[in-house]
Amino acid sequence: MPRFLTGDELGNIKSVRYSPAEANETRVQLKTLHDGSTGKKKKSTSKLAFAADGDAKLLVGGYSDGSISIYTLKEDDQLDLLRSWKETRMKAEATYVGLSACHRTIYSCMSNGALRETTLGEDNAAPSHRLGALPTRLCDWRLSHNRETFAYAGDEVELSLWSTEKAFVSQPGESSIDAAGKKRKRGDQLLPGEIWRAKNVPNDSLGLRQPVHNTCLTYLYPSPQDTAQHLLAGTRLGDVRRYDTRAGKRPIADWRGIGKEGGVRAVEKGFREHELFVSDQASHMFALDLRNGGIAYGYKGISGTVTALASTTTHVASVSLDRYTRIHSTFPLPDQLGQQQEQKGTVLEKVFMTSVPTVIVWDEDTQATPMTTDDAEDEGGEDVWDGMKNVGESDDEEEAREDKPKRKVARKPHKT
Repeated sequence: MPRFLTGDELGNIKSVRYSPAEANETRVQLKTLHDGSTGKKKKSTSKLAFAADGDAKLLVGGYSDGSISIYTLKEDDQLDLLRSWKETRMKAEATYVGLSACHRTIYSCMSNGALRETTLGEDNAAPSHRLGALPTRLCDWRLSHNRETFAYAGDEVELSLWSTEKAFVSQPGESSIDAAGKKRKRGDQLLPGEIWRAKNVPNDSLGLRQPVHNTCLTYLYPSPQDTAQHLLAGTRLGDVRRYDTRAGKRPIADWRGIGKEGGVRAVEKGFREHELFVSDQASHMFALDLRNGGIAYGYKGISGTVTALASTTTHVASVSLDRYTRIHSTFPLPDQLGQQQEQKGTVLEKVFMTSVPTVIVWDEDTQATPMTTDDAEDEGGEDVWDGMKNVGESDDEEEAREDKPKRKVARKPHKT
């Protein structure tokens, strides 16, 4: 029975359990774990993160007032407050764009670039904190599966990959001014702790620069190399861009118009190979094939913008502005490109949440490990690159690759 945890605009935390029982039985159980209306000031839940600490399960909530609370989550759907603190560097209109927990260490990032690492002390000792500073106007932040790197992107902020450890050692401001006292352009060199930064796509047909409006991102297949990652970002223009840090700074694939209205709102990697879930600012939610960017199938019956997704090994859950939490079915993608998708995902159950849910996570700490890119190549994964071409790369990298075969992307019309 999967258990999902949701946060809403009033600061409530609720449990949603789904059980594929008989048709006449209740398959969804909803329970309020934390009542956010009891405080003096109303605060919405911006982010949730789940972690396992030995036999204990921890749930971390980041709120719109800059506070973070850590709870012990019990099997009987009880939450016990363990620790809480407030981000002292919060500014007006800032909000949490990233929150991640691993064992007893919590990472948080705000839209104004305030980065924090918090390690819980033993035997109720006070937690220790390390601070870092990132660029402002961030829209999303993600920590890698092994915690060695993190990535962010935002409004006029290109997708960037950082070393987690170095981010708390050096401050970005140290490299912003050269020895002569002249301010350097941000694109001249990487910031301290920064490993890789994406480059904007080429100018449009009129020769005009295309604006950078990244709205969300996610890690794809984990890589054996610390500095080589597969990343994906959604944009306000509705595009989904895939990056391979070994292949250059520009996206290796730029799938246009995936977000039908208002741009891409959320992306989440599925547990199956090549599987990605995407929602836009309207009421569309799709399963995307990462081999060619084609839409495998769409989910019908959603009447509000899907703001957050949580993927499991068997299902995907979503929360939307129409105040519903939905449990969706998922099906494997065809083994080969061009084959028809026989089975398509549907909405299995939905539950009305009273207040607008803002975020959702799955409570399982033991997750299936996605197949790595190297594993995919060993099993015929070269098909992933069939018909692909580089959307663009830096001049130096392009010259270095003149004698190498180029990857090509087969562009096909997207169908729901």
